[in-house]
Amino acid sequence: MIETRVTEILGCKYPIIVGTMARITNPEFVAAASNAGACAVLASANYRNPDELREAIKKTRSLTKEPFAVNINLFPALMPQDKLEDYVDATIAEDVKIIETSGHKAPEELIPKFKNSGALWIHKCAGVRYAKKGASLGADMITVVGYENGGATGKLDIGTMVMTPSVVDAVDVPVIAGGGIADGRGVAAILALGAEGVIMGTRMMATQECPIHEHLKQAFVDAAETDTVLALRSIGNTHRIWNNQAAQKVLELEAEGAPLFKLVQAAAGEKAQKMYDEGDTSVGVVSCGQGVGIVRDIPTVKELLDRIMKETEERITQLSKLR
Repeated sequence: MIETRVTEILGCKYPIIVGTMARITNPEFVAAASNAGACAVLASANYRNPDELREAIKKTRSLTKEPFAVNINLFPALMPQDKLEDYVDATIAEDVKIIETSGHKAPEELIPKFKNSGALWIHKCAGVRYAKKGASLGADMITVVGYENGGATGKLDIGTMVMTPSVVDAVDVPVIAGGGIADGRGVAAILALGAEGVIMGTRMMATQECPIHEHLKQAFVDAAETDTVLALRSIGNTHRIWNNQAAQKVLELEAEGAPLFKLVQAAAGEKAQKMYDEGDTSVGVVSCGQGVGIVRDIPTVKELLDRIMKETEERITQLSKLR
């Protein structure tokens, strides 16, 4: 069994965080992942108001006794920033003890609420200076993702192999790292780079419990590592997404200099939800990391996590025998 400060502090079996995914990390999926040994993150951006979030937290807690976190999203395009405090209040009112924030800018005005409630605060970012700022403000852990990551990649275009040790060297708190991690080899590599936990998203989508259509799961199994593109860079919100017809439409609009509202319409979450529900893999934009190229099957969450950690231990043992 691999134990790190991440497992000790969060209380999870495995040093794996199942990352926040809009419209995906709902109570059922979060509970499945936490029950399987990870610490999964409920996406507050899934909910239209704080009351809905409170109900989601209650439902999650009814499905698992294991640790889980709630994400507070700091990207204005994904969550109304004037309502952040209300979502934090709702999270704290439900006695959530692990709060994740994601974004370049640490939420200085919210930190007293985290600390006064006794919650652990994890700040997720995509660069050393953002990590240092979060740590200096009192973050208990820093999550950092490299260029291979699905979803928001930041502005720096630095790969996970360089980003991870750079952040580990820059902060004193435990680091959780990800970007392109989809099996035990990747977990072993992240631990070797000095991080104490791994965050995964794309690989978790190709599991039986993930609430997306089987057609999309199979498309991920069939995908290559080259089947992602970077979009929305023109508006300073770069995301790595799966390269389907909807993604190509977004890229065409960007090349034409389309106004913001047209880009937002093309990448609308409602279209992704239609894809998740109905299985037409051409209609929506979906975040997807380069690790999709090493997705080979669609196991249960427990089967996947157990296998990944077995692979991790085997790889570490193999490396220890090298001379």
